[in-house]
Amino acid sequence: MLALLLARNGVPVTLLEAHPTFDRDFRGDTIHPAILEILDEIGLADRLHELPHVKMYGPTFPTADGPVMVFDFRRLLRTRFPYIMWMAQPIFLQFLAEEAKKYPSFWLVMGANVQHLIEEAGVVRGVRYRTADGWQELRALLTVGADGRFSRVRKLAGLRAIQTSSPIELLWFHLPRLHGDPEGTGIVSPRFGNGHVLIMIDRADHWQVGYFFPAGNYQKLHAAGVEAMRRNIVSLEPRFAENVKSLTDWHQFTLLSVASSRCPRWYKPGLLLIGDAAHTMTPAAGSGIKYAIEDAVVAANLLTCPLLAKRVRFRDLAEVQRRREWPTRVIQALGAFGLKNLGRFLVSRRASRSESSAGNSPPFPRFVIRMFRLPLLPWLFARMIAFGIWRVHVQNPTRDRGTA
Repeated sequence: MLALLLARNGVPVTLLEAHPTFDRDFRGDTIHPAILEILDEIGLADRLHELPHVKMYGPTFPTADGPVMVFDFRRLLRTRFPYIMWMAQPIFLQFLAEEAKKYPSFWLVMGANVQHLIEEAGVVRGVRYRTADGWQELRALLTVGADGRFSRVRKLAGLRAIQTSSPIELLWFHLPRLHGDPEGTGIVSPRFGNGHVLIMIDRADHWQVGYFFPAGNYQKLHAAGVEAMRRNIVSLEPRFAENVKSLTDWHQFTLLSVASSRCPRWYKPGLLLIGDAAHTMTPAAGSGIKYAIEDAVVAANLLTCPLLAKRVRFRDLAEVQRRREWPTRVIQALGAFGLKNLGRFLVSRRASRSESSAGNSPPFPRFVIRMFRLPLLPWLFARMIAFGIWRVHVQNPTRDRGTA
């Protein structure tokens, strides 16, 4: 997204992608209303909607009275996009890359694995990377590390990340979509039981499933085998009894340890980190992609003119972090609160299971559902997830940079 915006403004930019294609498995595939509005500002939202996607209007939770949608994005005003779009990230990345290729100042190098930073007199001047053709060198006025939570650029730069939430573990896997499967608004009600939580995301042609369990229990689950895992899933969601038959090998499951972290400093002379490289987000509200793209928009707003003038100052990079740090701190704090309470729930359900032979835990607490029936609260939750603290807009680089 940053490369697209810079190229659109006439800045020469080379995007290095470590993998030979975008076709691989990603943790998140959400595109929030805020991002759809950003894409609409540059004329891409309507074209994006022509690609395969699913709309999610709000989460539902099980109660004694049946599934209840706790809030509805369709109640949001002044937006063309009152929903979260679920789109496979390879499709989204390919879409952005193809749009960027329309600008003569954009170059994309696939299979470019960055191995070293070029530093001279304490300033980053570019990178050395490997391709199938061997070692290459790319010099640049500014190097941006947008290479995710395990960022090699961050490590090479000596910038450290501090953990901001306790980790929680889950298994991430796919199930086929079968005739007669439940229809929903993007997410089927999460299921709670025996100290575990099952979340099912409707991806149109398959289900993306997250299976949360108490930290430290992975080896026990693995040792029990795939058949036991299938039984665990069906005990939480009996409607998936046929779907789970597709699970035949433990390699179909990916273990994720979920925690948030943040770099105290996102930059050094000649270098900037954005997205998960600067601040790893939790899966809470699927916020990682939203905040990463907003980082890119603010960086493009602030750095286009300095890049065109071939003079990027230290304070320009510091300003990107200053504009973006507070919104990411807020969502990280909310995510940490959610993970902490989910962890407590998993432990408490595990303890109650050891004291009782009951099956699934009771439905979602009624008091939580009643809370969401209070005036304005559902709207506030929907707006916070959709847009965050404030909206970010794409600016004309010839205008005043005072707001981002």
